[in-house]
Amino acid sequence: MALHKVKAAKDVEGVEDAVDLFAGPVGSRVLPNKKIPEGHARPEAVYEVIRQELLLDGNAAQNLATFCTTWSEDQVRRLMAECLGKNLIDKDEYPQTAEIEARCVAMLADLWNAPGGHAAMGCSTTGSSEAAMLGGLALKWRWRDRRKAEGKPYDRPNLVCGPVQICWEKFARYFDVELRQVPLEPGATGLRPHQLERYVDENTIGVVAILGVTFTCDYEPVKAISDELGRIQATTGLDIPIHVDAASGGFIAPFLHPHLAWDFRVERVASINSSGHKYGMAPLGVGWVVWREPELLPKDLIFDVDYLGGSMPTFALNFSRPGGEVVAQYYLFLRLGRQGYREVQEACAASAQYLAEQIAAMGPFKLLYDGKGALPAVSYTLEDPAGAGFSLYDLTEQLRMRGWQVPSYPLPADRQDTVIQRIMIRHGIGRDQIALLVADIRRSLDRLTTATVSDAERTGFHH
Repeated sequence: MALHKVKAAKDVEGVEDAVDLFAGPVGSRVLPNKKIPEGHARPEAVYEVIRQELLLDGNAAQNLATFCTTWSEDQVRRLMAECLGKNLIDKDEYPQTAEIEARCVAMLADLWNAPGGHAAMGCSTTGSSEAAMLGGLALKWRWRDRRKAEGKPYDRPNLVCGPVQICWEKFARYFDVELRQVPLEPGATGLRPHQLERYVDENTIGVVAILGVTFTCDYEPVKAISDELGRIQATTGLDIPIHVDAASGGFIAPFLHPHLAWDFRVERVASINSSGHKYGMAPLGVGWVVWREPELLPKDLIFDVDYLGGSMPTFALNFSRPGGEVVAQYYLFLRLGRQGYREVQEACAASAQYLAEQIAAMGPFKLLYDGKGALPAVSYTLEDPAGAGFSLYDLTEQLRMRGWQVPSYPLPADRQDTVIQRIMIRHGIGRDQIALLVADIRRSLDRLTTATVSDAERTGFHH
């Protein structure tokens, strides 16, 4: 039998690769980081060295700072892979993916009690930031059109809100809107209705109410905010709509707090945004915005695109976007149903309340939010910051040595002297993991409050 010599693939330096991935040219050299290499390399070798670099990242399961999905079922991963080449914007080429997006919008409109149900207008986005900006743009356009019709100036729009996520600051700066952020009152975890009267006027395009404040995880009282705006309208004639930023709470309240009036049951609520990739449990990269009725989305914000094979409307800020996240969201709606979402969120809430009890029992902490009535999370501060002998920033660094990401930060305006920590409980974070965190917090407190620390404690190693 004739023997044939098989030539190995050339690596980035143009040299034949070795049998072992780490003995070959790719694994035994510093990877290019300034210029694209001239040659090609074995895919498994490049994959492995990049995978090794990525091990330097934190463990997503221990990231208790993020609201976002860090665990997905295998079926979700498979659907994402199968949709890798599908561009969501091209509805003519991928009509069934577009149909699935429309189904999700209809399901969310129903979940959030839109009066017309399936007639509500909405779309998917890359996340809540884009969705929030679309909601804000619709508020601005409607206010501007009304002012034009009345022959009044429309060059000084403002938006009123409490402590909001950075996307609203971006919206205000990018789209030339004054952001009137209402300071936190002592003891408050968000905007309070009686504060509104000093901030709204004829140039207010809307009020943003947060269902799940980023800083404290509590809900702002949407119905009470609406009632206060109704009282202001009765005395001043100002008819100011509400946009609900339900980035997290939009997938929590319907299942854990179904009787809470925060959604389209509140007539003044014009639009709602939420993150599918947060408590909607979809992979990163999908958000949603829904308007109460189509008339609330100004036609000037809708563009018709005819160069992808068919004429189609689009009103997202982004254009090309993968369809996998939307398909994954639909899978989760079908896979879990209302019962499944309720059970998952109840389990998360129970773990958060367990954590709150453990935190409260440790001594030096004062709970700001105990995981009851809003998001599955806990927020707290030091009972006596001056006398504790350590700061929450010190505790964050201690926990980081064990891989935990627990953020410390000051509260927003008028309470910036208060530093807090926040811990998010999401799908995929079980009670056992929280028990391990509690044990590590206790060990960290011992280190921070004990003058002499043994070498074994300092290294954190135990047989």
